[in-house]
Amino acid sequence: MATELHETIFVAKQERHKNLFLNYKNLNIFPVELLKDEGLLFLERLYMKRNSLTCLPDNLAQKLPNLIELYLHSNNIVIIPEAIGNLARLQSLDLSDNALQLLCPDIGRLRALRHLRLSNNRLNYLPPEIGDLQELETLDVAMNQLMSLPDRLHRCVSLQNLTADHNLLGRVPRQLCWLPRLNQLSMAANQLTFLPLDLGRSRELQFVFVDNNVELEGLPSYLYNKVIGCSGCGLSLGGMEGAAGEASGEASGEASGEALMGLPAEVKVIGSKADGVVPLEELAMRTLHRFYRHWPAGEDGLGLLPPIALPKSLLDLLQFPVGHCHRCSQAMFTIIYPKRFPLRDTALAGVHRRSEQTNPLLCFLNTLISPFDPFPLPPGRP
Repeated sequence: MATELHETIFVAKQERHKNLFLNYKNLNIFPVELLKDEGLLFLERLYMKRNSLTCLPDNLAQKLPNLIELYLHSNNIVIIPEAIGNLARLQSLDLSDNALQLLCPDIGRLRALRHLRLSNNRLNYLPPEIGDLQELETLDVAMNQLMSLPDRLHRCVSLQNLTADHNLLGRVPRQLCWLPRLNQLSMAANQLTFLPLDLGRSRELQFVFVDNNVELEGLPSYLYNKVIGCSGCGLSLGGMEGAAGEASGEASGEASGEALMGLPAEVKVIGSKADGVVPLEELAMRTLHRFYRHWPAGEDGLGLLPPIALPKSLLDLLQFPVGHCHRCSQAMFTIIYPKRFPLRDTALAGVHRRSEQTNPLLCFLNTLISPFDPFPLPPGRP
């Protein structure tokens, strides 16, 4: 193995390779051959995944000054040297699945950095200097022990994808709402109790994953037309039984009021403690579908008109669900599969864009929201 490693590095130096693959080499120390003489001045991408490295050399930037991508996934690295900040051209740094307990403030000197992956480490703190990374597009800090995110994170004006699942986060910094290009925010399986009221106000934010936050009972009204993290129908077994019982009950004036209880008294309260949350658009469609489907027939056998008049375009939507839940078989009307078919792991990631076409359901929902929301959406505006 050592002879093969020496030969690989020797050939890379002789032929001025820009890419060097040293994955799965059982390395427990950084190869000194990479740092001898002038090093690999032409090297741009270094792959050292699935080894047993515990540290990085202080002169890494001096010997490999043109590194653009550095992949150190799945090692045993505990700390990275302050000199990491000297890698002026570095755009992608992957330190996932290591043993990092501390991230040095010098990380903020990587001004060209676009992708930073720190998932599955032991971090309980992120330095505020991360906010100096104005070119950063992707930040993944999932599966750590973070109790908060830096308030200065909103200075990462290029940030598009923020993943902080499986931490100990109790709140979302309101400053995140100011990120102009944020497209996906994933904070599932934390300890969130509330979300900033203006989260989702940005048109760029399309995906919000906040499921498995057991204390989270409500969502900001701006999120009702986003793709909200949800598994299947988003209801616990108890909730499904309750819904079934309600739907099968006698439909009367009193029962019709109960049937509409799925539409919350306050728009913000649309979550389920046990299994996550459902977009208000989908929740309203299910409730209306159940309400109309079980409305009783008159004495002449013809269906009576419910007390709520809906436009024909919306009635047509209710007759043609896009599918049925794999758990409870209830009808579903909008795209609510981000956990069953996660777009972020497919070729469709980032393709989703909100439609500019008039949506009759949104127009109808706007009339329901207006008593509770001081800033209702205008008809036809997604």
